[in-house]
Amino acid sequence: MKLLPKTALAAFMLVAMPAGAASISEVSGVDEGDMLKLRSGPGLGYRVVVGLPNGTVVRVQGCDRVGGTPWCKVSLRDVRALKGYVSGHYLKEK
Repeated sequence: MKLLPKTALAAFMLVAMPAGAASISEVSGVDEGDMLKLRSGPGLGYRVVVGLPNGTVVRVQGCDRVGGTPWCKVSLRDVRALKGYVSGHYLKEK
């Protein structure tokens, strides 16, 4: 049986958090006039659900590393039904 390289395995592993342990983060570092794309899945190939401007507060349920990018599963703090994935490079913990 052939094992996957550690890097390939790590790219698909979800960083586990206990249930109810979502952290609160804020969208930060997006260019002025642009928005962070909330996507339906963890990667650029997934459809854009909505754009999030700097200052948007989200609940982070966990992050996947796909390639060199951390993709975090989030929901909006004020609209929890709106869920998706964003690049973790644009999140700062509150």
